Amino acid sequence: MEQSPTIAQALSEVGPRLKRLRTDRGVTLTALSGATGISKSTLSRLEAGQRRPSLELLLPITQAYQVPLDELVGAPEVGDPRVRLKPHRVNGNTVLPLTRQPGPLQSYKMVLPASRKTPELCTHEGYEWLYVLSGRLRLILADHDLVLGPGEVAEFETRLPHWFGSTGEGPVEVLSLFGRQGERMHVRARPTARTPVSGT
Repeated sequence: MEQSPTIAQALSEVGPRLKRLRTDRGVTLTALSGATGISKSTLSRLEAGQRRPSLELLLPITQAYQVPLDELVGAPEVGDPRVRLKPHRVNGNTVLPLTRQPGPLQSYKMVLPASRKTPELCTHEGYEWLYVLSGRLRLILADHDLVLGPGEVAEFETRLPHWFGSTGEGPVEVLSLFGRQGERMHVRARPTARTPVSGT
């Protein structure tokens, strides 16, 4: 069956759109391949327009990028700005992924219950940055046993024995940035201390 010019034009634009989306988000072909299960060569040919787009290829990519299929094939936007995030439970904690694409740094909002448990320290590859939104967070890191309140931040290599949870006084809400391969945040600007003006 011969395609209409409109369909042929839409299909020809899928590859460049996929490449632009991946480039804008700073995702490598290797990372996208790992997230979708599609080989790097197939992804490369798809972006170059040498491989015909199909649902079998596009659906895993939409899941990896967390975008609707319409966005990949160029359909008009529906105009709904809401982001529908799905929380899940991990070891009794509620974890809400905030990052919508594969990449070296992932962000999460975590709600840790008030029930105080006996800390079980763990180690793994990576680097973690924690910001306490509300509640009081107990952080055990190697020989340190700390309590952080709202607005306080901690960052550490997760190869060090660590554990964090509620102090038992109530639930804790935490913002987490995690780099699986030890990636850290890059601060591009720092506030400078002002020199006090002396009176005359």
